Amino acid sequence: MKQRAYNFNAGPSALPLAVLEKAQKEFVDFQGTGMSVMELSHRSAAYEEVHNQAIARLRSLLSIPDQYEVLFLQGGASLQFSMIPMNFLNSGQKAGYITTGSWSEKAFKEAELFGEPYHIASSKENHYRDIPALSELSFNEQDAYVHLTSNNTIYGTQWKEFPSTGNIPLMADMSSDILSRPIDISQFGLIYAGAQKNLGPAGVTVVIIHKDLLEKANSEVPTMLKYSTHAKTNSLFHTPPTFGIYMLGEVLRWVEEQGGLEVITQKNEEKAKVIYDTIDQSDGFYYGHAEKDSRSLMNITFRLHNENLEKKFLAEAKEAGFVGLNGHRSVGGCRASAYNAVPREACEALSEFMVEFQRKNS
Repeated sequence: MKQRAYNFNAGPSALPLAVLEKAQKEFVDFQGTGMSVMELSHRSAAYEEVHNQAIARLRSLLSIPDQYEVLFLQGGASLQFSMIPMNFLNSGQKAGYITTGSWSEKAFKEAELFGEPYHIASSKENHYRDIPALSELSFNEQDAYVHLTSNNTIYGTQWKEFPSTGNIPLMADMSSDILSRPIDISQFGLIYAGAQKNLGPAGVTVVIIHKDLLEKANSEVPTMLKYSTHAKTNSLFHTPPTFGIYMLGEVLRWVEEQGGLEVITQKNEEKAKVIYDTIDQSDGFYYGHAEKDSRSLMNITFRLHNENLEKKFLAEAKEAGFVGLNGHRSVGGCRASAYNAVPREACEALSEFMVEFQRKNS
């Protein structure tokens, strides 16, 4: 087999090799059924076990309390930008948004179609280099909810701790750092995440929602866009993305085998440190976008001191087997996405390449 690429793609991103190899073995004949998982009826006992085990593993790894439903939806995190206000923001109501990057801005714009969102805080004036300090945030008890994005893939910033919003439900887009560290689920009314960063392949969206919210949701919403529709049917109201959920379950099994979130967190901190140290010790040859106290462990964004050199860096990195180091098309620069499945060896190889490139081009 050809050597695996050093995959730093921002999403869809690296999957654990062990999971891919297991899926390969089971691809044609899943557990003696004579069929692929993709061919199983979503009403069959064989698929039901896959589905329920994935939910159980996610509950266990994230310590999700019984008061929350776990849903497998479609439409990506971007559909959640609309579903949340559609279900919880009525005309004339306000909702507070903390905008720290492009995705939270897009969520804000969708909410404008349904009610009156407003900015509690924004890091836009600082080019999204930081996360607002908790001491700067204040909340209106009359708000329908508060929304934030836990990790910003484009700008490389991440919430280290989350605000306490009292009785106001806190909604969080955790697409790019869910399962990368332990979190207190009870702080949130609703968490959503596209699977394609840390959970599995693209096509599955995980929603973790407090049961109380299901009772308070707007009833005048199309059936497929009601959270209650999917909660009542164990996410089987219609045909779910069965293969994606199978893969998600296997990724969760892999996280368990690694030692759980505590071990994953430690590994992620070590991987990010390898690259951030290389940036910080380069005497300005490389410089990070994010303020140090807001740096993401998942998406390491940086630039070189001139654009032509940056293009040369990216071209030579590609030739050396590094994939996905281009920054997002909206901002340029460089970005190394070191999600759970990216091995430390890849981060060390990137560090060595960066040091050698600097030596040759200083």
